[in-house]
Amino acid sequence: MEPGAWGNKTVVTEFILLGLTENIELQPILFAIFLFAYVITVGGNLSILAAIFVEPKLHTPMYYFLGNLSLLDIGCITVTVPPMLVCLLTHQCRVPYAACISQLFFFHLLAGVDCHLLTAMAYDRYLAICQPLTYSIRMSRDIQGALVAVCCSISFINALTHTVAVSVLDFCGPNVLNHFYCDLPPLFQLSCSSIHLNGQLLFVGATFMGVVPLIFISVSYAHVAAAVLRIRSAEGRKKAFSTCGSHLTVVCIFYGTGFFSYMRLGSVSASDKDKGIGILNTVVSPMLNPLIYSLRNPDVQGALKRLLTGKRPPE
Repeated sequence: MEPGAWGNKTVVTEFILLGLTENIELQPILFAIFLFAYVITVGGNLSILAAIFVEPKLHTPMYYFLGNLSLLDIGCITVTVPPMLVCLLTHQCRVPYAACISQLFFFHLLAGVDCHLLTAMAYDRYLAICQPLTYSIRMSRDIQGALVAVCCSISFINALTHTVAVSVLDFCGPNVLNHFYCDLPPLFQLSCSSIHLNGQLLFVGATFMGVVPLIFISVSYAHVAAAVLRIRSAEGRKKAFSTCGSHLTVVCIFYGTGFFSYMRLGSVSASDKDKGIGILNTVVSPMLNPLIYSLRNPDVQGALKRLLTGKRPPE
């Protein structure tokens, strides 16, 4: 820390992250576990991307969105886990102020796009099942690209707003974050200026990035459920539900952990429980997504098998 322009106050130039544990003996074990998780996550999502790219049967809107989701999962885990691995390897974690703010921005940018992309995927399932005759028109390539662009734009505005609001806070006292990456609640705890506006922005952001998309997803699947229940054949109902099951599982995991992390605005104090939720958000969810989509989807399974064996897809 260096003397600043606020009299006796000092300006924080770096943050010290406590990480997952201060136990030196556990750190090599955690390093191996999270390195394995990172490799599996990146490899699994790249496999999904490759399968979508080489399999003509998967060149549909649903898999276009799934491919973007895989890119986001790679980005989310890359923003948080490699820096954590370096900290575990060196047994210390000093993060420059600018790097901390940058990590905060990119994490909220990618996670925000994830929120709205899951909404776009729910809308896609609604159109495919409830409006099949006009599906190809309502979900054209231009509309797919426009939906992704809207998701990115909304998330960019949200992430930039939070980043700017945090960057104008005064950090003049302790600089130790009880977390393994830079996030809003633990940074709020260290600020020596008022965080009232930041808390309000976080509440508004959580509403537009979490509550509103979840409402749209719920409405979409309410219509889907009603349409599926009107299908007379059991086989038809099973096939329709199977196309939605993977997406719903991912939505439950993503929003369940996200709401626990950011809707508890009455308490910004950091704890080991927050670290556990952070692991679910940044590591477990991106790692499970390719498994969920591949295990429940015969088309993806077939594409992955052909990709691994080098067989050409059927004409």
